[in-house]
Amino acid sequence: MSVQLKGTLLLVRFALRRDRVLLPAWVGVLGAMVAASAVGTTGLYADARERVAAAEAINASPAIVALYGPILDTASVGELAMAKMTVLYAVFVAFMGVVIVRRHTRVEEESGRAELVGATAVGADAPVAAALAEAALAAVAVGVLAAVGNVAGGLPVAGAVLFGASWTGIALVGAAVGLLAAQVSSSARTVGFVASGVIGGLYLVRAVGDTTAWWLGWASPFGWGTRLSAWSEPRPWVLVLHPLLAAALTFVAVALRRRRDLGSGLLPDRPGPAHGSPRLRDAVALAWHNQSTALLGWTVGIAGMGVLMGSIVPDIGSMLDSADARAVIEAMGGLGGLQDALVFALASIIAVVITCFGIAAITRAAGDEYAGRTETVLATATTRDRVLLAVGGLAIVGSTWLLLVSGAATAVGRGDGLDPVWASLAQAPAVWLVLGLGLVLLTIRSRWAVAGWALLAAFVTVGQVGETLRLPDWLIGLSPYHHVPKYPSEAFVWTPGLVMTGLAGAALLVAWLRFRSRDIG
Repeated sequence: MSVQLKGTLLLVRFALRRDRVLLPAWVGVLGAMVAASAVGTTGLYADARERVAAAEAINASPAIVALYGPILDTASVGELAMAKMTVLYAVFVAFMGVVIVRRHTRVEEESGRAELVGATAVGADAPVAAALAEAALAAVAVGVLAAVGNVAGGLPVAGAVLFGASWTGIALVGAAVGLLAAQVSSSARTVGFVASGVIGGLYLVRAVGDTTAWWLGWASPFGWGTRLSAWSEPRPWVLVLHPLLAAALTFVAVALRRRRDLGSGLLPDRPGPAHGSPRLRDAVALAWHNQSTALLGWTVGIAGMGVLMGSIVPDIGSMLDSADARAVIEAMGGLGGLQDALVFALASIIAVVITCFGIAAITRAAGDEYAGRTETVLATATTRDRVLLAVGGLAIVGSTWLLLVSGAATAVGRGDGLDPVWASLAQAPAVWLVLGLGLVLLTIRSRWAVAGWALLAAFVTVGQVGETLRLPDWLIGLSPYHHVPKYPSEAFVWTPGLVMTGLAGAALLVAWLRFRSRDIG
């Protein structure tokens, strides 16, 4: 069967315009994380002996190896600096590809826009080709930015280029996984779960391979980044594995796409009950019902992440066996102070991830309004107040629940006290403020809701890694995450949390007033 690609370039331009906020935000945050890790690591250890001791401590902890992967060359500063980025942050790179492809394939079919586009002078394969082309451009961009960040952080150029290429490869694999998942179900939400399950399974295979059977790591693309050995004895041929796997998955996905009807999936849709439950007559109850599966998935994922990260805390002392690090440990009050500082750091990282849940809920509401579903709901006896309460309640209450789960899971992993619970809940005012600003963007204009991702990216960049990147103090202070009390490494202070809670309440008030008065759609 011939390939029909007419109109592909036009669709690529349109997709890039739609993602002009989401894509730079995602790529920018990942690039900033790479640069911050490179700068921070190169300045922490004075000589090779200290770096070797830290790398050997990482390899000696099965929990750390399962989370970050092993360090093959313990004398390599590049491997030590990019330990987290090679495996753990590669997951976020892969999800970038999934999000791009799902957004421009299955979401378009689910909304009916793909059928409208197909009725014009556009080739049947053009939408898929355009989605993959945009994903490829994003993959190259994140790879280049990662390489530049490593070089700027003082790491070797050759290793930086190979590392950036590995990120490009894993992004291509993520896009292919997303395209294959988009053929399975007619629901964009189910596509997200299928792709998440595949990526999670591949990550688990890599973790088992790195901690037990080394050969098993070759069965997962997340293990290839480690086996590339970009910073010591590189194996450039490993980089070929990513595009080969992506091409194979894409070939299967395209073949399956040609066997199904537009708008349908390989898995048949299950008809719902003939009559809905009386409990779902309320907009708030309906919103929670629709997102209950997503919240359950997030709960399981956050709990697993919390337990795994919490298990790292007792081993942190052996990872920082250097003169500078010992001075930091003593300044913190000994090993216990260092562990408390790590608990806060882990809580702040997971809080950013949890904020993504709330932003996703807000942007999903914008999609409902854009598709006309919000207007249909408001045509009934449902008020605008209830609709906004459903959206805001899901984002804020759901995120708070996930923070509680995160803290409890980290406490279980650490196995010593409830400090992780309070450290996680201390992040709540900052999360509320970011989500409140996201709701303001939604209520100003529904299409502005996607700017919430850019807002989150900016806050993370200046708040989490701003000091490492030596940004001005006034700029760092704009991030709510920067003002979270550093509990339990420092005494808890109520003032910043109360101020941010008040600002979040003010943002919600502005959102409520605006939503009551503006036109829908």
